[in-house]
Amino acid sequence: MSAAAAVPAHVRPFAFSKGEKWLGLVLLIIFAWGLSRVDITWARFLLGTENAAKFVHRMFPPIFTPRAELIKGMWETVQIAILASAAGLILSLPIGLLAARNLMPAAVTWPARFVITLCRTFHPVIVAIVFVKAVGFGALAGVLALTVASVGFLGKLFAEAIEEISMKQIEAVRATGASFANVLTFAVVPQVMYRFIGFIAYEVDSNLRNSTMVGIVGAGGIGGTLFAAFQRFDYDFVLGIVLCIIALIMIGEVLQIAVKKVFKQ
Repeated sequence: MSAAAAVPAHVRPFAFSKGEKWLGLVLLIIFAWGLSRVDITWARFLLGTENAAKFVHRMFPPIFTPRAELIKGMWETVQIAILASAAGLILSLPIGLLAARNLMPAAVTWPARFVITLCRTFHPVIVAIVFVKAVGFGALAGVLALTVASVGFLGKLFAEAIEEISMKQIEAVRATGASFANVLTFAVVPQVMYRFIGFIAYEVDSNLRNSTMVGIVGAGGIGGTLFAAFQRFDYDFVLGIVLCIIALIMIGEVLQIAVKKVFKQ
């Protein structure tokens, strides 16, 4: 008997259950209610389109001067991203290990997961505002803010990656009488190393993007230069800064791919 003949003719393979239909209806109502609260009108849309066209027209052709201000902001952005990623990595490794439920007891994993959740609760810009108030304007506030964000991101991914490893290798190494450090070195690290490299590379790339945002609130980097250019209505310089940021992110993406290839070999 074929598979098609085994299915009754009246059964639809992609039919929704009654509960799924009610859920879809509720989501549709919420969407319609939210759309009605946005106050979208055709006149407002046309006005926004006209203003956007004027704004874009004033951005061309892009300029890259004052060059010293642009280079300083870009270099500071790179420094913030690298320092924050390094600090976040150093803190995330032990926190992620402590949060792994297959290696640690619940009394240890719950506090570690609370720290990770706390670091992931707020957007980096909000955290940057707090650190700007605490340590003042400058790159230090940006480094601290992105370090907190890195701990929340890397700590969670590290813990989940460790929890997904095969326990057979761990049990085999433990059977030899190895210490906990040797179990980590010979049973845990080989299984998660490549994934960790991917996580770290992605976080560096993410911090490059986020460092442009935290600069808007005074936490250093090219974001401060971008915000100052907006305030001066130097929209052609704004476009120049945006193009430099795009180039920086593309370079980071190329380096990320190269690093992953090296460690995969």
